[in-house]
Amino acid sequence: MKNLVAYITTGYPSLEFTVDLALSLAESGVDTLELGIPFSDPVADGPTIERANLYSLQNGFKLKHLFEASKEIAPHIDTLWMGYFNPFYHKGIELFIDEAKSSGVNGFIIPDLPLEEARPYKKIMQESDLALIDFVAPTDTKSRIEELVSNADKFIYLVAYAGITGSGKAESLDSTIANIREFTDTPVFVGFGVDEHTAKDKAKGVDGVIVGSAFVKILLDDSIDNSTKISKISKLAREIKEKINE
Repeated sequence: MKNLVAYITTGYPSLEFTVDLALSLAESGVDTLELGIPFSDPVADGPTIERANLYSLQNGFKLKHLFEASKEIAPHIDTLWMGYFNPFYHKGIELFIDEAKSSGVNGFIIPDLPLEEARPYKKIMQESDLALIDFVAPTDTKSRIEELVSNADKFIYLVAYAGITGSGKAESLDSTIANIREFTDTPVFVGFGVDEHTAKDKAKGVDGVIVGSAFVKILLDDSIDNSTKISKISKLAREIKEKINE
C-alpha cells in the first residue's frame, strides 16, 4: 500500500478548521499529515500555499496555535511540522523538540535547511526520536544523493522537479529513484505537482506521494463554506489514495 502525505496550512481559515480538517483527513486515507507553519517568505512554495500562509498570518497565527492544534491532531494521525528555518532558529530548536514530544508530533520538514547546516540539528532531533526529513532533487548527482540519504529518517522527500510547489511540471525521475534505492531502503515519497490528475503517474516506482497545493486550493475557495471545504478536500484525498494504489 502506497502512502499519501497531505500538507495543510495551519490556522486558515481558523485553528478550529485546521483541527477538523486534519481529523477528517485521518479518516480519508491520509497516512501522514504535514502541518504547515505559516511564514512570510515560503520560498519553496508556489502562489497557492503562499497565499494561505499570508492569510493565516493576517488572521493572527502564532506558534502557540500550532502547538495547541497539534495536541488535538497528533494522537489521531502521524504528524510532521513543515516550516522554514527562520522560526526554528529564532525560537530555538529545543522549543520545537519539547513541544513535538509533548504533543506526539513525529518530526520536521524544513525545506530551506541544507544538509551541511542540518547535521547538528538532525543529531539532536534523532536523540529525541524525532525525524528530520531529507530532500532529494532530480538535479542532485549520484554522489550527492549518497550523502543526502545516508542518514535518512522516516521517508525521503523526492522533489519532482526543480522549482516551486504547485507548478505542475514533469521530469523523469527514474534515474534519481534508482540512485536513491542504491544507497538506502528508506521509503521514497514524491512531492511537488501531485494532484488527482498526476498522482498515479508520480507514484510509479516510489512508496508514496505528497500533496499540498491541490488541497490548499480548496481551502482557499471562499465560494464554499468550511464544512464543504472539509468534505471536498477529504473526498480528494480518498480519490488520490485510490489512484496511487490502483
